[in-house]
Amino acid sequence: MEKNNSALFFTCSLIEFIGRATKNKRQDVLDYLGEKDVARIYKYADVFHCEPIEKVADDFIMRRQIPAGTFDNISSCRYDVPDYWDIGEVFERLIEDVCEEKDVITGIFEVYHSWMAKQILNFNSDLYYQSREYIAVCYKEGKILP
Repeated sequence: MEKNNSALFFTCSLIEFIGRATKNKRQDVLDYLGEKDVARIYKYADVFHCEPIEKVADDFIMRRQIPAGTFDNISSCRYDVPDYWDIGEVFERLIEDVCEEKDVITGIFEVYHSWMAKQILNFNSDLYYQSREYIAVCYKEGKILP
């Protein structure tokens, strides 16, 4: 899988944006979008990126009728909240680093449905600020390493 994949970066950032807008867990956002729409977002990321992310997100929220959820990791954050681009980059790098031999869409679903997604989205920890290498090793080991 290519490193610094801008289409993957946009896809992950849009997933994060939609999750925040609808207050849904990110794996639930993926499930609502479905594999076909996630693949569409990835394939046409360069086109979608030309429009404001708010509009693109709203179009997919309306199209897939994504309901409001109750997952709110933003208001419970005691520190500066990372923006959706920052978190999109963390997920992009992790997918690149641990799903090298897999189809990118499969990798997206695998990582977002993993135990690590919950850890990254805990903005009261510092995991999302750690190096990409450390996050990838933790993922592969199945636990947060000291």
